[in-house]
Amino acid sequence: MWGHPVSCEKLRLIIINITFFGPCVLTYKETVSKKMGSARGRTFFEVGSGMLWGVSNLKLATEIVLKAQILAGGRGKGVFNSGLKGGVHLTKDPKVVGQLAEQMIGYNLATKQTPKDGVKVKKVMVAEALDISRETYFAILMDRACNGPVMVGSPQGGVDIEEVAASSPELIFKEEIDIFEGVKDNQALQMAENLGFKGPLQQQAADQIKKLYNLFLKIDATQVEVNPFGETPEGQVVCFDAKINFDDNAEFRQKEIFAMDDKSENEPMENEAAKYDLKYIGLDGNIACFVNGAGLAMATCDIISLNGGKPANFLDLGGGVKEAQVYQAFKLLTADPKVEAILVNIFGGIVNCAIIANGITKACRELELKVPLVVRLEGTNVHEAQRILNESGLPITSAMDLEDAAKKAVASVENK
Repeated sequence: MWGHPVSCEKLRLIIINITFFGPCVLTYKETVSKKMGSARGRTFFEVGSGMLWGVSNLKLATEIVLKAQILAGGRGKGVFNSGLKGGVHLTKDPKVVGQLAEQMIGYNLATKQTPKDGVKVKKVMVAEALDISRETYFAILMDRACNGPVMVGSPQGGVDIEEVAASSPELIFKEEIDIFEGVKDNQALQMAENLGFKGPLQQQAADQIKKLYNLFLKIDATQVEVNPFGETPEGQVVCFDAKINFDDNAEFRQKEIFAMDDKSENEPMENEAAKYDLKYIGLDGNIACFVNGAGLAMATCDIISLNGGKPANFLDLGGGVKEAQVYQAFKLLTADPKVEAILVNIFGGIVNCAIIANGITKACRELELKVPLVVRLEGTNVHEAQRILNESGLPITSAMDLEDAAKKAVASVENK
């Protein structure tokens, strides 16, 4: 069973030829935001605290599904601190809906993707359930190796696709898409066949696949993942649940979609960083990473770990950096009580190292920095940047390269 066909209220304005079946999940930076609408006259809604009184009194469907609305996967196998097991429940008794919702709303749900203590549930989706006779997996995503979009499918759906890839790689089918020609009829039919659709369902599946690609293009997605992509006993091919990742760079074109982003479950520091166009992800270590570029940030975290340290965060300055951003970045990093050292690793391509250096010295003075600071700069205007740091009179440790920087940062913590 799964939630009955629904469409995203906002997406209907953009996509005419596709109906999403089941909860439509909009994902930003690996988190989920939802804006629900209704389709085909079926009943479903979101319930928050203070609304429980109406749930059990509504005449819903023969079978009803409740799904906790948090920004994490694995909810079906999650556990609430109320004692309730599972963030997804089915019932044929409308009177039970309110009881189940009361055990979800206001309680923390812990899944494999949440912190240990879980995430507080503020809303529960209630929907008419729909039978599933067979489940498959289908996705369209951008693949760097193919320099463009690819289709990925498996006849084994409704489970973690990573598990299928590990245990039965022969059941994973991949097809490159020509960005100029789109998904061809024969490609869509072949994928439908690979997924195990037979008879008239094969053409239905192929049509859905082509419409999903149109969706992929029109909303500037980097991934459209449908799991399960299945069939009903009545002979319908249905997208029961979908997860969509959007290209951040397309926000100016997709304002209505990005307006749906629910930041209420983000870490407060992530939201604060976003105000200054900084990308921040908190980690469990004690060495703060201050880097430009996501790839370099990940490499910096890795090399800290390889040298025996633990990164405290992932902070990406991005490209067009201003001194004010550098100051705000230091303000964020020093606000974390776990931070015992800061490692600055900047490769100046489009970034001017002198701007970084001025921002660092200003931040050190105004914030009265109390933890060791290791700085590695390379690239545009690096000599001027080094002069600024050297003449600042501040206790800043310079590093020749990333390896040297990581070793010095780890040593500064160990020697405290």
